[in-house]
Amino acid sequence: MSSKKINVKSVFLSDLHLGTPGSKALAIDGFLKNIKAENIFLVGDIIDGWQMAKNPYWPQSHTDVVRRILSKARKGANIYYAIGNHDEMLRKWLFFKLKFGNIEIKDRFEYNALDGKKYLILHGDYFDGIHSGLPFIAHVGDFAYHLMLNFNKLFNKVRMRAGFEYWSVSKFLKQKVKKAVDALMKIEKSVINYCKSNGFDGAILGHTHIPDMKEIDGIKYMNSGDWVEECTSLLEHHDGSWELYRYENKHWFDQVKDEKS
Repeated sequence: MSSKKINVKSVFLSDLHLGTPGSKALAIDGFLKNIKAENIFLVGDIIDGWQMAKNPYWPQSHTDVVRRILSKARKGANIYYAIGNHDEMLRKWLFFKLKFGNIEIKDRFEYNALDGKKYLILHGDYFDGIHSGLPFIAHVGDFAYHLMLNFNKLFNKVRMRAGFEYWSVSKFLKQKVKKAVDALMKIEKSVINYCKSNGFDGAILGHTHIPDMKEIDGIKYMNSGDWVEECTSLLEHHDGSWELYRYENKHWFDQVKDEKS
């Protein structure tokens, strides 16, 4: 990515999972450094409370990301934080209507975009039956996912030393395993039905870690992806157009060294 600033109306990021070794904090900080936006939407799972409770991990690079976001707010950007399932500990404080200067924290937001459409902004776990109805199974699934990420990290160490590019095992499995595909389709269908019933023209989510931008039955479905594997975000340009943006710095995945907290 070049050092030239990207100037947009709004940027949407989700699933940073700060507090875990899998978070690509250096890439997040590099991206935020070079983005100028009036609005920054953090669409859930920004800090991974689940993993922090089990195995605290917080290197300097993760602090740098938080400082970068706070700096953006001090300089005038509006920060909207939609709570996800991994940072659900924040929900207990929603009664107090959390707003600190330019930073607002809620379960969900409504956004009237430049394209004239009204969008629902929320993490997406609300539409996932496992996470909303069966929290124990969700935690088991999270444990298995992090095991896969650890394997993925070791696998790619070997690949890189052999001169090959990064390749995501977990992403491949998510795309190929029928149950994972079926679960994603159910979430998408639930999102579309909810938007139709509640007067939304579209929805912007995270949660699935699968970046996407498409229209289903006249409803725009957009997913900002994640910063564990994909390093993607959604950009709303000043002309009202949308872009699914991938951070392409060639070193974005190279965080295999241990970082001191």
